[in-house]
Amino acid sequence: MDYKELLNQSFYSLKANKLRAFLTILGIVVGIFSIIAIMTIVTIIQNSIESGLSELGTNTFQIQKLPAFRSGDPKERAKYLKRRNITYEEFLQLKDLLTDAKYVAAERWKGGLVAKFRNRETNPNIPLIGITPEAIYTNNWNIESGRAINSIDLHYANDVAIIGKDIVEKLFPNVDPVGNEITIGGKKFEIIGTFEKQGDIFGESRDNFIVIPITSFFKHFGTVEPFAWSGSVNIMVMSYSSEDYDETIDKAIGYFRVVRKLSPNEENDFEIFSNESLIEQVNQVTSGVKIGVFAVAAIALLAAGIGIMNIMLVSVTERTKEIGIRKSVGATKQDILIHFLFEAVILCLVGGLIGIFLGIVAGNIAASFIGGKFTLPLLWISFGISICILVGVIFGTYPAYKAANLDPIEALRYE
Repeated sequence: MDYKELLNQSFYSLKANKLRAFLTILGIVVGIFSIIAIMTIVTIIQNSIESGLSELGTNTFQIQKLPAFRSGDPKERAKYLKRRNITYEEFLQLKDLLTDAKYVAAERWKGGLVAKFRNRETNPNIPLIGITPEAIYTNNWNIESGRAINSIDLHYANDVAIIGKDIVEKLFPNVDPVGNEITIGGKKFEIIGTFEKQGDIFGESRDNFIVIPITSFFKHFGTVEPFAWSGSVNIMVMSYSSEDYDETIDKAIGYFRVVRKLSPNEENDFEIFSNESLIEQVNQVTSGVKIGVFAVAAIALLAAGIGIMNIMLVSVTERTKEIGIRKSVGATKQDILIHFLFEAVILCLVGGLIGIFLGIVAGNIAASFIGGKFTLPLLWISFGISICILVGVIFGTYPAYKAANLDPIEALRYE
């Protein structure tokens, strides 16, 4: 059996009915396009989130007041907002208890500030972060020039700051910022260092921030904020290794319950946030999207498969005499069966490849609006091609079987 010849004949048959072939594969195009486009977007989002999670160091988790993801339920939201803020004093108590951790750090955030240097100033969108020295490591920040905040700065509440790359580019385009004085929210700070560039996530820069000692933060910006979620301290904990990571989380929860004076029957009034927990929550959200896409794609592929079966049955009827001639010159049932199966699979593969190409293009264009990087979802491409072959085999088998079992004499008499 010459498979190359069968393949050529299959392509020739499809070329002879271009419009019919195009309309037949349209359903396959829609089905595969739906899968590849959405999965490309989902893959890009997941990759961006996972790469962006480097904001927490390896083997690091965070204790915070609110969960990373909150539902739109007003009652649930109100429940979280009524929680007590985590205080700096509670952080100090936990740090004294949690001696098995590598680092225990604290941070407080305040957004919407303006930073100024001489006649230059930023937009009013600068986050200011008050930290303890260990937060440099738990946040996976790297100092590019100058030095980090140390225990002396913390103890004396020194007015010193480390600035992100965006601040450097905006206020100090041709000047070394280290040693200069910057005004933040109307308060003056000496710049002691700059951070290495971290890049963007979802089109939002991770280099547009300023860090000061948390004691200086309290001194200048107070400990009470007008919003329930903005006055709470975040506590970050880094374990020594991945082996003792889970144990460190358990100890931190236990000790912090003691610090917060929670009784055994009370639930935690704080959240544990980690790279792994955020990825898991993202996967839970995207799993629903994937199920919906598969449902839509399955309907489209089913309709396309029925269309392919129908068009192949029409093709068998139209080519009855051709089948009779081929059988009369020695073609076997197997030859005829494989020939028509080839045509069905080729129809599906052509539609699938078009759908894959359009899906990748559309998915990456859509993801570019949220700052995602170009991605080629090889796993889903392989899945799409496999589905196309499967649809072609399933829906092409009956027409191919019918063609293979035609009586050659009757077929030759067919008009």
